[in-house]
Amino acid sequence: MAVNGTAHILSSAYLAVEYVDAVLPENPFQPPLKHAWDYMLDNYTKFQIATWGSLIVHEFIYFLFCLPGFLFQFMPFMQKYKIQQDKPETWEKQWRCFKMLMFNHFFIQLPLICGTYYFTEFFNIPYDWDSMPRWPYLLAQCLGCAVVEDTWHYFLHRLLHHRRIYKYIHKVHHEFTAPFGMQAEYAHPAETIILGAGFFIGIMIFCNHVFLLWAWVAFRLLETIDVHSGYDIPMNPLHLIPFYAGTRFHDFHHMNFVGNYASTFTWWDKLLNTDNQYNKYMQKKDQ
Repeated sequence: MAVNGTAHILSSAYLAVEYVDAVLPENPFQPPLKHAWDYMLDNYTKFQIATWGSLIVHEFIYFLFCLPGFLFQFMPFMQKYKIQQDKPETWEKQWRCFKMLMFNHFFIQLPLICGTYYFTEFFNIPYDWDSMPRWPYLLAQCLGCAVVEDTWHYFLHRLLHHRRIYKYIHKVHHEFTAPFGMQAEYAHPAETIILGAGFFIGIMIFCNHVFLLWAWVAFRLLETIDVHSGYDIPMNPLHLIPFYAGTRFHDFHHMNFVGNYASTFTWWDKLLNTDNQYNKYMQKKDQ
């Protein structure tokens, strides 16, 4: 049932892309972007682009997307949107989180990023501008990657919550019962590898240009930082994505420790009834 629904979503997304691509006017930003891309190709090797380019994209996007949530703690008018208002962020927690992030980013993720060049060479992934898919296709491919990653994340995340495993690995991520954006990748190194593998599976299926790697990095970071932000902001554009779980859904997982295991969408939790405690909680809250 869920597999058929996923296939239907992906096929619908690609049909929509075909239509949008046919009616889109020429992008006015294309010439300067093409010039910048060609400059990069002319001045850096593929290894430098795949390795250091990917690292820079990850670090820049991660902390850029974390910035709004970090600033919210200093804005009194934003506190009405904070989900767990009795658990404010502290400098001690944020500094501890930052140190763990730096370790994971440079000692766990960077060695993995160093394999990007060899991945693109093995699968003959192009770098040139003319082979780059237009943005509607990139969005559809990112959606496909999200569906694959969400499935991997649900089942492996749920396994990491097993009582015989939890205290050794996933307990680190749950040190913060009231999450904040920067905490999205705060995790045991083993968890970084285990759950992070889902990121690469979608890339192996959908990747047809090196730029998709960066687009998918941006999409995934935006989603995971949003659901860990701790703030349920009204009119969040991410909620336009069908079945998007959102901040309140994942915040409950940190508060409750049980249920709501998916990373992006709600269908696996709904199908396997692991959102029942969340639904009861929300019903009580609305009464």
